Amino acid sequence: MKIVLLAISCSISMALFAQSGKLKKADSYFNRLSYAYAAELYEDLIGSEVDSPALKSKLALSYLKMDNYTKAVDYYSQMIESPEARLEDYYNYASALKQTGNYMESDKWMNKYSQAATADIRSQLFLTNTGYKSNIEKTQPFFSLENLSLNTAAADFGGYYNPSQDKMYFITARKKRAFVKNEWAWDAKRFLDVYQVTVDQQQLGKPKRVSKVNTKFHEGPLAFAPDGKTVYFTRNNIASGSKRRDGQKIQNLKLYSATVDEHGKWVNEQEFPYNSKDFSVGHPTISKDGKTIYFVSDKPGGHGGADIYKAAILPDGTFGEMINLGKEINTEGQEMFPFIDGEGRLFFSTDGHPGLGGLDVFVALPEGEQFGKIHNLGLPVNGQFDDFAFNLSNDLKTGFLSSNRDGGKGGDDIYAVQSIRPFVFGITIKGTAKDKKGELVPFAKIDLKDDKGTVIESVTADENGVYSFEAEYEKNYGLTGTKTDYFDGKNLANTFTNEQVVIADVILEKDPGLSLYALITDKKTGLPLEGVQVYLVDNMTDKSKRIVTPVSGDFREALFGKKLNERGSYNLVLQKEGYFSKTVTYNTLFDKPGQYDIHALLDLGLDPEVKDLSEMVQINPINFDLNKYAIRPDAAKELDKIVDVMNKYPNMVVELGSHTDCRASKAYNMSLSDKRAKASAEYIKKKITNPERIYGKGYGESRLLNDCACEGTVKSDCPEEEHEKNRRTEFKVISTGDDKLKVSNTSTDSF
Repeated sequence: MKIVLLAISCSISMALFAQSGKLKKADSYFNRLSYAYAAELYEDLIGSEVDSPALKSKLALSYLKMDNYTKAVDYYSQMIESPEARLEDYYNYASALKQTGNYMESDKWMNKYSQAATADIRSQLFLTNTGYKSNIEKTQPFFSLENLSLNTAAADFGGYYNPSQDKMYFITARKKRAFVKNEWAWDAKRFLDVYQVTVDQQQLGKPKRVSKVNTKFHEGPLAFAPDGKTVYFTRNNIASGSKRRDGQKIQNLKLYSATVDEHGKWVNEQEFPYNSKDFSVGHPTISKDGKTIYFVSDKPGGHGGADIYKAAILPDGTFGEMINLGKEINTEGQEMFPFIDGEGRLFFSTDGHPGLGGLDVFVALPEGEQFGKIHNLGLPVNGQFDDFAFNLSNDLKTGFLSSNRDGGKGGDDIYAVQSIRPFVFGITIKGTAKDKKGELVPFAKIDLKDDKGTVIESVTADENGVYSFEAEYEKNYGLTGTKTDYFDGKNLANTFTNEQVVIADVILEKDPGLSLYALITDKKTGLPLEGVQVYLVDNMTDKSKRIVTPVSGDFREALFGKKLNERGSYNLVLQKEGYFSKTVTYNTLFDKPGQYDIHALLDLGLDPEVKDLSEMVQINPINFDLNKYAIRPDAAKELDKIVDVMNKYPNMVVELGSHTDCRASKAYNMSLSDKRAKASAEYIKKKITNPERIYGKGYGESRLLNDCACEGTVKSDCPEEEHEKNRRTEFKVISTGDDKLKVSNTSTDSF
């Protein structure tokens, strides 16, 4: 039995030793990016003694790198809830889920990653674009796609046109020669080579391998100078010996250039000066003027992964400084396959910006020497898989896209791109400038404003008064139209819709030569008041109009029915919640053409509502002679301040309350305070309209403001100044009377 147990023990030890050796070999492949070989060994170790969440994480990532998203999801799901799961597992799991079409679960794990990795640019982009999928899908297609006949079951991508040769170049992993093994350990597929086809009236000839360019390793993305005489292309580092691989034994990419001779041969190959065995450089594109090269590198010091860089191409053929395009373009993910079109727009593929799949194609619009807003190209260019190597012809109407989407002929396929609508983004706000009669107002200036009133963009309407803006979804906008001899027109537009176009016309009024203008302000601060309802009544015709003030607090009203040297009389009823309403009358003689400023002659400031009139005007104590209630001259002066306010607001109702301190009896104090209150109210009644709007009431010592009671056996030790606080007169606003300020038959039309 001991011998049997010993044999079993030795067998287990030997098996564990063998498993450990296989794991070490698998890890070695994994660290050298040989994912196909690593995955095969990791699979053998699933369920063994060395199986672990870390092993499943590496196996899942290997499948993700090989575009086997289903298996990647399977193995990530087996380890993601483990305490050993890392933040990068959350991110990679989210990526794999998205590429299987499970966006809801993908967003769940991306949110977990983003909440923890707050400094990551990808996290910030995700958290500020939670509606990314619906916003992308709302974009109407810009292009149609067609799978090219030259595609094979192997990987085919690119589509680089050289107009000087009428040839299109592409990259492929198709089989070249029998009995020659050229397998890439990343995914166990063939190395990539450059092929070419002749283009005759948009018809493609037979693909042909480019001779004396391809090596036994990768040749990849390329670009031609605008004149077609120089080509820039990507290739594996083919240096000999130790110069070929970096410290992790990885054979990185390098960028090369060559001259295209009169026979179309690539000659005089030169290395790009920023190449290194320690990092990759590749994926070139050249600006239309031939003065700038854009390329990709995972050089240390970038934002992470592969970043897009640029460098000037100097007149002597050398290159300027290598400049990173910054975090507006680059993320901690992969930014690759840049392309600059004839209008200076930068197209690129990335898995770092929120998109529909692994790699999505984005475009960055030029702003001076930099790039501004970035847009996802939407469907059908992008989908749940990898979409990349997008480029356009010089006329911007045709081009190529590469994708590993379902429905192709193999792995990556090349698709012909055809423009089907103008290349603009977001939602369109469109309208027509008109006057009140519906007649067109051509060439009016139209401003588009954000919800804070800041002008975003200005355009001039065409000869038919038509204008349009490209806006963002789920925003509030304002429109203002201006033109000489017209009053400004305004309208609002919101883009909380699934439609592609929002209609918002602007109505401008023809200036008849006479107009009223008024600025309404906060009486306390002097600032313009938005949202004041103005009822403007023409006392001559009894016509009325309701106006609501904008942020600027003003309004202008054209007087179409008035003539020079006629008289005008207008009532203005001003109302706003939280303010005392006001009615004023404006009388004038229209003795000259132009604008008549009402606020220059009348007080149009609104007082904020108060509970006591002492909050509105400074009222000194109302003093009486000892045990008397006759109104003294100094008291009359203070009461006249109340008279002014109540005449200013003829519908205001006020209670005048008189209070005493605790000294003397309660009955005496109540009687005296009531007489003083009524005497004060009577004084005011004689000087205001509708005298029943104020009444006096005595409270005696029933409402002391402090603990200074002194009735009966209670003795107060309060100082005189505390008793003085209790001797007071209050003017409580019982009603503002706004309900009486009704104007019937109002309209929004001009007089």
